[in-house]
Amino acid sequence: MKSWLRLPVYILILSFLSSCNKLEKKDYSGVFRYNESKGINTLDPALARNQTIIWPVTQLYNGLVQMDEYLNIQPAIAKNWHISEDGKTYTFILRNDVYFHDNKAFKDGKGRLLTAFDVEYSFSRILDPEIASPGLWIFNRLDPTGKDNMGFKALNDSIFQIYLKDAFPPFLGILSMPYCYVVAKEALAFYGENYGQNPVGTGPFRLKIWKQDEKLVMIKNPNYFEKDSSGLSLPYLDAVSIRFIKDKQSEFLEFLSGNLDFLNSVHPSFKDELLTRSGKLSPDYAGRLKMLTQPYLNTEYLGFLIDTSLQIVKESPLADINIRKAINYGFDRVKMMKYLRNNMGRPAINGFIPYGLPDYNPQAVKGFSYQPDSTRYYLKKAGFPNGKDLPEIILTTTSDYLDLCEFIQFELANFGIQIKIEVATGGTFRNNVANSNLMFFRASWIADYPDPENYFSLFL
Repeated sequence: MKSWLRLPVYILILSFLSSCNKLEKKDYSGVFRYNESKGINTLDPALARNQTIIWPVTQLYNGLVQMDEYLNIQPAIAKNWHISEDGKTYTFILRNDVYFHDNKAFKDGKGRLLTAFDVEYSFSRILDPEIASPGLWIFNRLDPTGKDNMGFKALNDSIFQIYLKDAFPPFLGILSMPYCYVVAKEALAFYGENYGQNPVGTGPFRLKIWKQDEKLVMIKNPNYFEKDSSGLSLPYLDAVSIRFIKDKQSEFLEFLSGNLDFLNSVHPSFKDELLTRSGKLSPDYAGRLKMLTQPYLNTEYLGFLIDTSLQIVKESPLADINIRKAINYGFDRVKMMKYLRNNMGRPAINGFIPYGLPDYNPQAVKGFSYQPDSTRYYLKKAGFPNGKDLPEIILTTTSDYLDLCEFIQFELANFGIQIKIEVATGGTFRNNVANSNLMFFRASWIADYPDPENYFSLFL
């Protein structure tokens, strides 16, 4: 859970976004190259709270379980597991062929066999207040019974158990998160506070080079334990190379020049260059690029702070639920997605659970949609017919989503709702949200684990 979003909010959903990828390139060299414009500050899985860190960390480490492409839980370090009848005890049987990366932290530089005690150690780090892991919340349901049992325990080298206070079906999904990846105690001791820049895991790749804000290279782990359905050792690639180009235009030009193999998304500045209005790849790039789209468990929304004990809320017209509903009904999400995102995403008119999860049910859930008469009705009910005398409302966003906010600003102005947009940098924005300094803000929610419960937890 993103801690900076854990506050009382009233949710207005904007759009479900999809990803756009380029995966093919002539004269493929075995090195997969992509750019990370936001930078990477650590490769410690205990601190992997955002996508920029999660992507490389997922290549460097493994957890007890993992997800397949259909979001089903599959074995990883654990070859199988058993859940007690009451749903409170999980017993994992570990593989006996999982080795840590070769590294000077180990005797003779050779990575040793992973055991259940490494899992116990890794989980204990999440609970350690000195680590200050943002993933601490994932273990809220543990049932510790004493000094030697923090809610989990290695029974021997190959058996690991977890104990919950109550049955919680999504728990296996939580265990697939990067926070639960396994690290080696020797590596933490050897590198100390610099471990985040010297990661040692069991994953398909291991760190080769990392020049901050310049380049990061991970090379194939020759001792990796997984194989494909034909029995071939994974991974197929020789290496993954990450650059840190901050300027989106420069990134785009590098991609078109063939110096990058992948774009995760299409920046609004270039969407009309690459995409048709219906969200298809432009004919101009047919044969040069390959675009793959699939559901991306991400929801973009506008949040309202509604904690009435705060002065900022008491002084705002947004404290009135009728004003919030008027805004919800006052802009056309379908039109917004078509013209601002070339339909690379879905208008969120069927509730907060995104398309892509099995529980997504557009027939059963009817969310907010564009209903002008409803906007006028709720404005009148709030005492501001046609927006007359309604104070100006400030909406805070980051530059990447300015176009969406300006669209909403324009649409709401038709009802007399005056929106002033303030643009903040990423760090400042997150800090202000976390400290309840913003009454009205744009935010997003990426699934921590593939269960609707994770989305509903935002409302808590």
